[in-house]
Amino acid sequence: MIRRKDEAEIKINPHMRGGDGTVTVKGLLRKDEGEFYGKGRLFAEIDIPVGASIGRHLHEGEMETFYILSGKALFHDNGRDVEVGEGDVCYTASGEEHAIRNIGEEELRLMALILYQ
Repeated sequence: MIRRKDEAEIKINPHMRGGDGTVTVKGLLRKDEGEFYGKGRLFAEIDIPVGASIGRHLHEGEMETFYILSGKALFHDNGRDVEVGEGDVCYTASGEEHAIRNIGEEELRLMALILYQ
C-alpha cells in the first residue's frame, strides 16, 4: 500500500487538549481501516505554530512518543518542564501526563505514535 501525501487525513485542532493556538495533525495510518492491528490509534505528523501548544493530558492504557523533526519546544513530563529540539524523543507511558509548547522561532514539527498497553 502507498498513501500519497495528499491522501493523508488532516485535522485542524484549535486549543488541542486545552492548549494555545491551532495544531495541525496529519494522520499517516488509519485506525478505522485496521492499519494498527488493534495495537494503537495514532501515527501522525504534528505541526505546532510558534507560541502554540498541546495542553497537559493523561494517558491511561496507552503510551505516546514524540520524535522532534524540527523546532524547539518545552515538554511537560509529569510535572517537570524540559527543553527539547530536533532529534529528541519524548516518551509518555500509561498513567503519565504530558504537554508540549513551541518555544522556538519556527514551526515545531514532530512525529507522534500512540500504542495501547
